[in-house]
Amino acid sequence: MNLNSFSNIDPTLRKYIEENILPSYAGFDKAHQIDHVNMVINQSLSLAETFPETDRNMVYAIAAFHDLGLINGRTYHHIDSRKILEADPFIISFFSGDQIRTMGEAVEDHRASKSGKPRNIYGMIVAEADRLIDAPTIIRRTVQYGLRHYPELDRDGHFHRTLQHLSDKYGRNGYLKIWLTESENARRLEELRHLIDDPAAIRTLFDQIYSTEHPTNQ
Repeated sequence: MNLNSFSNIDPTLRKYIEENILPSYAGFDKAHQIDHVNMVINQSLSLAETFPETDRNMVYAIAAFHDLGLINGRTYHHIDSRKILEADPFIISFFSGDQIRTMGEAVEDHRASKSGKPRNIYGMIVAEADRLIDAPTIIRRTVQYGLRHYPELDRDGHFHRTLQHLSDKYGRNGYLKIWLTESENARRLEELRHLIDDPAAIRTLFDQIYSTEHPTNQ
């Protein structure tokens, strides 16, 4: 982590989150472990520098709590994450009721599949920070998820599932939206879309990744 990013974070809040919140991510799937939440925290704090009106403690806490609802499964994790944040005794003692309500909305609105725009600037920040638009990483996570949840598929089946996911989420008519032009995500998304337009190139990258994730099925 960039220590300079934490210069405006209350040390008591940081200590609580590092000791009581972040360790929970160690039990989640490979795409949502501690390295992921650390990335979202750092990118959220970096984006917040562009918006001086934002409260850095709120930004930090929102990023830290944004995926905690995965403890109950993925489908409603954004809603469950909000409930966990709003019920946390330390959060209740540290922030005002209005702040907690704003933070809860941001946590709930971070999900990429949400059809509408996040309700506040904090939601837009964490939504952008949560997006790692990098083709090898996205394909690897898609393969990992597929191997775990669709073990009956063969290599070709996993490839077509990966291609469909890339198109549905990141394609030119995909559901992922960019909310802050200040982030690098717009440029990265356009690069990824060029790759999506070339299925042969995706297949080459997919085969390399699939062979490392499932080496017994060559």
